[in-house]
Amino acid sequence: MTGDGPMSHRPVPGVAVAVGEIGVERIVARLLAVGTYGSVTLVAIGTALILVNGVQPLGAAPTFDPSRLGDDILHLRAAGFLWLGLIAVVATPAGRVLASLIGYARRGERLMAVVAALILAVIALSVALARGTAV
Repeated sequence: MTGDGPMSHRPVPGVAVAVGEIGVERIVARLLAVGTYGSVTLVAIGTALILVNGVQPLGAAPTFDPSRLGDDILHLRAAGFLWLGLIAVVATPAGRVLASLIGYARRGERLMAVVAALILAVIALSVALARGTAV
């Protein structure tokens, strides 16, 4: 092979960077897909349990108590599945930002790593404020 044919292995500008990013992008894509499907599945199970148990969906909502999640799931209570599904919905984008932060840090992209860290800080602050102001 002379290197001039369609199957040549000549370096193409920018391709080495794109190939290196495939790993992080693939991880982020898988994280988003698993988080989305998992969230939808948990909320669907919770909704089915509401229907099966005859719970009034417009009645008083159960309070969020993280210590009860495991017990609620174990005993097939709708509230546990619904709360866990909502947690997954909120955590999935934060997990994407965390995966990006790790990828940027490993590649030495300091500015993007700082931006990702600041986004995570805003998410954490939002959750802390929401928990602090919950009635």
